[in-house]
Amino acid sequence: MRIVLLGAPGSGKGTQAQRLIDAYGVPQVSTGDLLRAAVAAGTPLGLKAKAIMDAGKLLDDETMLSIIRERLEKPDARPGFILDGFPRTLRQADELGALLQDLQQPLDAVLLMEVDPNALFQRLTGRRTCKTCDRVFNIYTSPPPSPPPCQGRCAVPDLFQRPDDAEATIKKRLDVYAEQTAPLIDYYAQHGLLERIAAEGELTDVTARMQAALAKRLTR
Repeated sequence: MRIVLLGAPGSGKGTQAQRLIDAYGVPQVSTGDLLRAAVAAGTPLGLKAKAIMDAGKLLDDETMLSIIRERLEKPDARPGFILDGFPRTLRQADELGALLQDLQQPLDAVLLMEVDPNALFQRLTGRRTCKTCDRVFNIYTSPPPSPPPCQGRCAVPDLFQRPDDAEATIKKRLDVYAEQTAPLIDYYAQHGLLERIAAEGELTDVTARMQAALAKRLTR
């Protein structure tokens, strides 16, 4: 099973990826995690990426694809993978397709996590983190219970909003997604790979929809 997860920030890709890992036993290939691991390990690619970032430049597609190739060639990725965070642009989608063709690991499906824009904005701007236990809440959809989980120390005054969850930052992230990544929806639809997933509601229901879409794909 080889899939790409698409969706705006806050659409639940990370949460659902973990559930798919548990269900299918294939690894999640997160470009952010891969990059951090390569830099921390001091691999040749990691050192190259670190030098680029230290110079204040954006990581080029060639380097990122080399890091992805290195990960996909590991034995645990042979049965499949869940690619999260890449591609983000049409050019990257073309280059990823060429890479997977070279590895003889073509995609089975691209799952698009669809969430109403207003609900998405609320999900992201409502996130608050407890200073004491580091647990994440949402003041709109999942506020701290009463009594709070860490013996009263998770009271509302002790919750804080991370800088990347501020409204202005969220709007910019969503604008970047709409400009750069949303065109991938048409791209993968034209390639016959796109499956639209209603990503609102109970987590188990969303997971069931994803598994139903994958079952349909894998039995063709």
